[in-house]
Amino acid sequence: MSATPKQSLKCLLLRLDCHFTWNLQKEDIEVSDAEERIDDQLEYLTMKSKVTLFNLLAYVKHLKGQNEEALESLKNAEERIQEDYSNEVEKRSLVTWGNYAWIYYHLDRLTEAQTYLDKVQASCKKLQSPFPYKVELPEIECEKGWSLLKFGGRYYEKAKACFEKALESEPEHPEFNTGLAIVMYRMDDFEKDGYRCKSFSLNPLKKALRLNPKGTFVKVLLALKLQDIRENSEGEKYIKEALDQVESEPYVLRYAAKFYRREDQPERAIELLKKALKLVPTSAFLHHQMGLCYRKQMIQIKKATRHKPRGKDKQQVDKLIQTAIFHFETAIKQKSLFVYCYLDLAAMYGEAGQLGKAENFFQKALTIDHVREEEKQQGYFKYGRFLEFHRRDGELAMHHYLEAIKVKPTFCTTIVEALKNLALKRLKQNCLDVKSLGALGFIHKLNGEKKQAIEYYERALKEDPKNSDYISALIELRLSI
Repeated sequence: MSATPKQSLKCLLLRLDCHFTWNLQKEDIEVSDAEERIDDQLEYLTMKSKVTLFNLLAYVKHLKGQNEEALESLKNAEERIQEDYSNEVEKRSLVTWGNYAWIYYHLDRLTEAQTYLDKVQASCKKLQSPFPYKVELPEIECEKGWSLLKFGGRYYEKAKACFEKALESEPEHPEFNTGLAIVMYRMDDFEKDGYRCKSFSLNPLKKALRLNPKGTFVKVLLALKLQDIRENSEGEKYIKEALDQVESEPYVLRYAAKFYRREDQPERAIELLKKALKLVPTSAFLHHQMGLCYRKQMIQIKKATRHKPRGKDKQQVDKLIQTAIFHFETAIKQKSLFVYCYLDLAAMYGEAGQLGKAENFFQKALTIDHVREEEKQQGYFKYGRFLEFHRRDGELAMHHYLEAIKVKPTFCTTIVEALKNLALKRLKQNCLDVKSLGALGFIHKLNGEKKQAIEYYERALKEDPKNSDYISALIELRLSI
């Protein structure tokens, strides 16, 4: 049976290099939130050209089923190409034309889809590409990198590879270096171990800023990275420079606020976030940061009163808790897959003594699909803390600590410490507590301390002789000696 014209056309479209062939999955983003953030960036973000954003916006509108509106975004991209890249229109238009072809295909306007496919083919031939429908260009790798970056953490490794490939052609290109620095900054956060953060992005950020000294976004990220390695004064210098350069860029204000919150200056952070919220009042990220600032103020009062606030201090703590809850709830209304915000909201309800609501939000966080390993690990860990300190359920807390460690055993020093402390505490109360003995066996095995691990697993098996997990671990340990 011969293929229909539409099927034949699709086979050719799949050979294009554009958003529709970059495997950007709808389930990995919240489409409305992504659209709003792109709109905000188009309005406020300072950058050389916004063609990449218009192309991405077209794809996001397609994911919403708004193909006619997607065509408008592509028209805007075309106009910006003419303005920003008048000497290299064909090269810069390949992604846009590919997106056009796909949109027209989805609208069943096959003649127009074929027209744009032909335009791509003609340009590929003119640019002497060995492929009929794609050209290997660093600019396209860069655009692909930015698009992958916008689709979240599951795409960061691929985004990094795109920027690195682009840099092979032009190692000193400012935009390619900026893209690499930003994605590496994001990836550093993924490799946190407790409060210790990797600093692989430090030199890329410095290089990106050297190549583009006016880049305020890179400036604030570099400041935060310097703060990570305790070069706070140097970091604040960059924060002040960035704030002097721009008065109304929400992204700069947001990261500057994060810097001051981590400097134990939540009042200054709130002041900056309020400015940003006047510009983008529905931003989930800004509301989340506001909640974190009010939480920081609550913690400051609790520390000052040795965790026993009374009178006006107690009233202030209660008010701060409710204000933080308001901002966290506002954030998840805008971004329903915001795992960390669910966890922070749940913990805040725990602080308010509303344990039922806290439980509800922890369960929501733990059942969100398509989350990164880091989010899943933090979900188990923070729920474990809630179970230990609010529910007083040590056995269930240990179970969740163990699950957290299993998600990503290489970055879990804080979780291992929490599990160890809880297990030792329980053994003081009952030296035959089998779950605690098993947990300590697990920890010693994780640390490569085989003899101690065997000892604890043997003790655990005396109390629970049929436990298959302990039996398997013990067999593995004995065989490895």
